[in-house]
Amino acid sequence: MEPEDGTSVDMEALIRRLSLHRPGPSPYDPSPDVTPSTAASAAAELFRPRRAAVLVCLFRSTSGELRVLLTKRSSSLSTHSGEVALPGGKAEEGDADDTATALRESQEEIGLDPSLVTVVSYLEHFLSKHLLVVVPVVGILSDIQAFKPVLNAAEVDEIFDVPLEMFLKDENRTSEEREWMGQEFTLHHFSYEKGNQKYIIWGLTAGILIHAASVVYQRPPDFAEKRAQFNLPKYSKECSSMP
Repeated sequence: MEPEDGTSVDMEALIRRLSLHRPGPSPYDPSPDVTPSTAASAAAELFRPRRAAVLVCLFRSTSGELRVLLTKRSSSLSTHSGEVALPGGKAEEGDADDTATALRESQEEIGLDPSLVTVVSYLEHFLSKHLLVVVPVVGILSDIQAFKPVLNAAEVDEIFDVPLEMFLKDENRTSEEREWMGQEFTLHHFSYEKGNQKYIIWGLTAGILIHAASVVYQRPPDFAEKRAQFNLPKYSKECSSMP
């Protein structure tokens, strides 16, 4: 976390705090208190949303700023082509858990060696518009210089990074009110310029990063937002076990 006096973020302290974070129960997992009938179990399995995981990969810049890796998806993809996204994707049968999914997908997409990443926490689950249960996995990249990106051209056009704290600020942000599945919510768009490139970070990716920044910096965003009931609860210190 970037202190107010501008000194460098203490990555060891950050890792310790994030390792204490415990996400709330997922509304998309079956309740352990209910034992459904065989028919109900079969129906639930049939309509169970598929699972995916994304990597919120944080690192400290040379100036001490905390930044997060992002990709621009290939323009040839059938869904979300050309959009900004976190590295990640759908779970596969051989994945041991959400961490395995996020790290495997990150290696496949951008050549990120899993041994360079220290996974410290999971965040609350999101539901994508394609009804994927998306689990954000928070990882720390301690040595950014050791990361030599190798982009999978079939999936990724670009890789870049942005300051994590920008997702708590009202600068370079627009929003609109939307409705989905009977619920009203705020759709955020963040703009970021690097050189002559301009990126728009919005939708699910923006929502995950707003929440990640809230957990890391232990404060809500500077702007108001409305989330549908199937999305994450608003950040509060009471819902995080971090000191």
